[in-house]
Amino acid sequence: MNSFHPHLVARRARQSTIVIFAIFGALTAAFFNVQVLGSEKYRLRSDKNRLRTVYLPAPRGLIVDAQGIALAENVPGYTVSLLVSSEEELHDALDRISAITEIDSAMAGEVLARWRRAPTDPVLLFRDPPLELVAQLEERRVMLRGLVVQTEPKRRYPFGPMVAHAIGYVGEISERELEERSFPGARFGALVGRGGLEHQYDERLRGSDGVRFIEVDVLGRTVRRGGMGGRIEPGQGDTIWTTLDVGLQQYVAETFPAGGRGAVVVMDPRDGSVLALYSAPSFDPNAFVGAQGMVERQRLLTAENQPLFNRAIQGTYPPASPWKLAIAAMALRRGLIDLDSKMPTPCTGGLQYGDRFFRCWQQEGHGDLTLAEAIEESCDVFFYQLGLRLTLPTILNDGTEMGFSEPAGIDLPGEAISFFPSSTQYYDDRYGRRGWTSAIALNLAIGQGENDQTLINMMRFYSMLANSDGAAVEPHLVERRGETARSLDLTSEVLDGLRESLLSVVQTGTAAGARIADLKIAGKTGTAQNPHGEDHGWFIAFAPADDPVVVVGAIVEFAEHGSSVAPMVNSIVARYLLGENHGSEQYRMVFPADSAPEPVQILPLLPSGD
Repeated sequence: MNSFHPHLVARRARQSTIVIFAIFGALTAAFFNVQVLGSEKYRLRSDKNRLRTVYLPAPRGLIVDAQGIALAENVPGYTVSLLVSSEEELHDALDRISAITEIDSAMAGEVLARWRRAPTDPVLLFRDPPLELVAQLEERRVMLRGLVVQTEPKRRYPFGPMVAHAIGYVGEISERELEERSFPGARFGALVGRGGLEHQYDERLRGSDGVRFIEVDVLGRTVRRGGMGGRIEPGQGDTIWTTLDVGLQQYVAETFPAGGRGAVVVMDPRDGSVLALYSAPSFDPNAFVGAQGMVERQRLLTAENQPLFNRAIQGTYPPASPWKLAIAAMALRRGLIDLDSKMPTPCTGGLQYGDRFFRCWQQEGHGDLTLAEAIEESCDVFFYQLGLRLTLPTILNDGTEMGFSEPAGIDLPGEAISFFPSSTQYYDDRYGRRGWTSAIALNLAIGQGENDQTLINMMRFYSMLANSDGAAVEPHLVERRGETARSLDLTSEVLDGLRESLLSVVQTGTAAGARIADLKIAGKTGTAQNPHGEDHGWFIAFAPADDPVVVVGAIVEFAEHGSSVAPMVNSIVARYLLGENHGSEQYRMVFPADSAPEPVQILPLLPSGD
């Protein structure tokens, strides 16, 4: 028999009412959270789904010379991109565009790879295309709904090949560089510095990219440009002020032997500032800008004459006779000789040591010379004996202390480390403990043997000779990296004597044919042996000899001997000290353009000629 309990029904009704109000309360709170408290969050998600980000590349900072003349600047350019939602749509767009301009399979594959990496971003088709192509694409915009054409700053190098190795160029960042974070802060598709100051100071030059937005529909098709997302303007990178003198740089480039290979560096020895840096053969950095940039770079990378190779800081050569000043400095510092000292055996054209005859570059000999005279005449026999007096361990130790086994520290990427053994352990490892003799010291004494130096490192050493305190800081084009200076630890009287000897080289010695009236130029010629062709020529000079303000050094491959390089170097000195009207055609040399770029190797136990 069923019984009806009014109180039980009332209690259940109250419970149901509470549950219903709790459910409505929860729903109300949820709606309030979504529509009011979370409205901004979900609006942003909605915007993200319908807005596509288009980056606005920042103009790179300018690179200017010491007077503010632009060496790297920006001019207006264009990029063409596509905003698509699928591979099928991308292939369809490429087919349509190929009816206007050629798109080969390699380019199509590259575009597809770009899209797969960032499918929601516009995929780049053309960087700096011709204006005619831009106009043709704009005319067909109705057929190409995802077309994105925008202005973009284009890098320009007003002086082209004249400053290419010092300034460098730009190129698109690679996948590997992105993964390795070689350029912190750079995004996919960004242009970054390649070589030279463009690379060294890339982070400062790059600036900050801006953004704009393109509105798309649910299928990812462009609906409206601009959308509701606003726009962030790009910020230009820093201007980089260099120590370069573009007028002097231009003169150096024009004076260098036509068709020749080598390098020239001009420095202020007092503070290490580089006034000119030129490497030949050169290249046009403007050729890397635009669609054919990667093709041109690959062509130059495989070119026989290696135009991308910076011979001023990357080429290593036997230092030949300019190195004799290092040997002289070692002996003078240790008190083994003075500038008036003579060697036991006069020069008669060579020196017998053991079972070998070490020749002097002058077959008839130089006679009985003092150290000062031996520097002037570049007598090999004198320095053979001086090397033996120093001993091999001392030469290696002192040479390492002078910085000949390390880079000079210039603020450019890729500087080669000069090769010079730091101890006799090198010879033990290479030949065995009894596999070498003291005859090695004879070769090292004249700048041959196991000794390969860069031009920039030899410039640092000659800056020490030029300065009154015998010290020099690291060479630089923009910023000094530190105040640490290497010193020869010689008295001012000894340094004055060495400079006087180098002055005699130009006045009456091996470089007398390059003497310029009314200019006191001190310098040293040298001939580096090359087993693959004509020898390479060195000449490093500074002026005025009694109070130097400029050092000029040159290495010219296949020049036969250093004295042929001296006229060019002295002409550059005159151009710097006396002004732009003091250059002369008589200093121009021409070398074969097709000389083989064989690697420099050493031939032991042979004389050094000048």
